[in-house]
Amino acid sequence: MNKAKRILTHCRLASTLRSPQPSGTQSINRQVTHFAHFSAFRSAKILSLINLKPHSQRLYFSSKPESFLEIFSSNDWPKNLDKELKASNLELTHETIVYVLKKLSKDPEKASRFLKWAVEENGFQPSSSIYSLMLRIYANKDFMKEFWVTIKEMKEKGYYVDEETYRTIFAIFRGLKMENEATALRHFYERLIKENAMDDRVKEVVEVIKSVEWGEQVESQLGKMKITVSDNFALRVLKELRGKGYPVKSYRFFKWVDESLGFKHNSVTYNGILRVLCWEDSISEFWSVLEEMKSAGFELDIDTYIKVSRQLQKNKMLGDAVKLYEHMMDSSFKPSVKECNLLLRAIATHSAPDLDLVYRVVNKFEAAGNSFSKNVYDGIHRSLTSLGKFEEAEQIVEKMRNAGYEPDNITYSQLVFGLCKARRFDEAAKVLDVMEEQGCTPDIMTWTILIKGHCAAHEIEKALLCFAKMMEKGFDADADLLDVLINGFLSRSRTIGAYTLLLELVQKARLRPWQSTYKNLIQKLLGERKLEEAMELLRLMKKHNYPPFPEPFVQYISKLGSVEDAWEFLMALSVKEYPTVSAYQHVLKSFFDEGRHSEAKDLLFKCPHHIRKHPAICSLFGSAI
Repeated sequence: MNKAKRILTHCRLASTLRSPQPSGTQSINRQVTHFAHFSAFRSAKILSLINLKPHSQRLYFSSKPESFLEIFSSNDWPKNLDKELKASNLELTHETIVYVLKKLSKDPEKASRFLKWAVEENGFQPSSSIYSLMLRIYANKDFMKEFWVTIKEMKEKGYYVDEETYRTIFAIFRGLKMENEATALRHFYERLIKENAMDDRVKEVVEVIKSVEWGEQVESQLGKMKITVSDNFALRVLKELRGKGYPVKSYRFFKWVDESLGFKHNSVTYNGILRVLCWEDSISEFWSVLEEMKSAGFELDIDTYIKVSRQLQKNKMLGDAVKLYEHMMDSSFKPSVKECNLLLRAIATHSAPDLDLVYRVVNKFEAAGNSFSKNVYDGIHRSLTSLGKFEEAEQIVEKMRNAGYEPDNITYSQLVFGLCKARRFDEAAKVLDVMEEQGCTPDIMTWTILIKGHCAAHEIEKALLCFAKMMEKGFDADADLLDVLINGFLSRSRTIGAYTLLLELVQKARLRPWQSTYKNLIQKLLGERKLEEAMELLRLMKKHNYPPFPEPFVQYISKLGSVEDAWEFLMALSVKEYPTVSAYQHVLKSFFDEGRHSEAKDLLFKCPHHIRKHPAICSLFGSAI
């Protein structure tokens, strides 16, 4: 018996593997389990896809963009490179430029060199979307000169920095502690919007489109505006209409400028509209445009694919995300292994993973000449364990190990999660023992998954026993685990138990709970009229430098609390000697709103002189004093 087989065999306890069934039914160990929704393919099919030579990691491409990438990724920049490129007759399209730039995005110097060559030597004209991509690539401390040169060039050509790009780069600067650059970018962006004459016309068009349902009235109004459509103008309108509210109207505008104004869409505008249509209400239009785009000889660029795929995954439109992945894997611009992994993870973590979708992704990945990485194995294993397909999951682990990848904490944690989901807690706990036997020490994530499984089943006592065992192993709880335990207590209406546990871990383990944990528990305590305990949590929040959380306290005190309660709350709320005027005003007004004028006056007389005489407070009381 090999090592992987032995590991997982230890996890099977015969008493828990059997389930009540009619006489003659064999043990689950001996059953042949078929994939759910998988009538055309069996387990052997997906397993056969993985039976590749270990470490055969090279990607095999013959596409034109890969040829560009190979040349410009090289550190050797020979003198005759231009001749080689010209002799190769490689076609410079929008999609190709985007693909190469995305692949070179971690090396801004090479990305810059490639785009400069494309523009200066081959006459390529970058669109606003390519300029925006370059800005994201340059957004680091070492390439600020190139960043501002690119922005200036965009402005000179009449392009603009769209809101999405601005917010993305602004967040990057803030994350890198580049506060001066972030401020300069904000000022530039605000000035650019004011100076851009096109902005007013874009807003006019967008307002007309948003005002009523699309029809003759809208088309008539737009026709009277004598619009001059360019790539840039079309993108501006589409981006202003991006979001859940207006995708179908975006589509109608996209078609109208073609049919009524004679504007011929190109790769830039096709990719622009596809970013807008990736919602459930407009998915049929999305696929229609993609087919039309393909017929016109254009392709989805890789940057658009990534954004659309992430949105489809976020919207739980996994069937469409897989269909789009298949489309891209058949194109010249194949998604990276990372994108495959993210898609598999999205499918596996869905409430009801669809193994047919997993198979389709895996099949396309393998058909492109790729061998399976550890992350791909994990994606398949995660789906199987989540569905309770432990026999197949075990075989995947064996295949993974034969390919040179040992089971690790991720592998075992997925198994623990699946067993807990199937309410097979004894086996889940046994996995942790087996891990230690094999020299793979369970980490805090593995323990958290086991404890969370017990909490989800309302087995709080067993969850606490696991927690105690974890502590004995030398692990300290973190904010994630504390939140799991608190939610477990609250699910059983054991609010004081949750409060006591939080205090214990904060005081003795120096743990800093999440802000959301504090808020959740405070609201539960106030719901049970435990103001004193909630107030103590408010003080702890202040010690942990979280912002005040006054809303539930004001609501509670104004209805049920006393003047002393209000005063104690105000003192607990502020990090200074006295709270702000607005804090006093909020509490006093709430008493008035509840018709408790007497309490409001009594509280006012407890306030310091500068509060009582403040115009906002005097205005609140008026003649009621």
